[in-house]
Amino acid sequence: MEITRFRVSPEHAADLLAARGGMVADFQADRDGFLGAQLVQLPDGEWLDIVEWRSPADFAASRTKGGNLPGIQAFFALIDELVSTEEGTLR
Repeated sequence: MEITRFRVSPEHAADLLAARGGMVADFQADRDGFLGAQLVQLPDGEWLDIVEWRSPADFAASRTKGGNLPGIQAFFALIDELVSTEEGTLR
């Protein structure tokens, strides 16, 4: 599991939600081992992105690609601040 907390300005929240589908579609098309993602809106402009990967190796391979496709770039561009990122195992 990849757990990322980030901030988006309130005026870009709707844009973030609109860009989400393109990001997920790009991940499905380009990232081996991508199983799904959930986006949680928290108070004060913070968001939590929970991404499920088949394996830690798949997650590591995805990280090397970064924002390599337009849908991913559009989503990442709306993030004002990365608060934290963690990797864990669903039990």
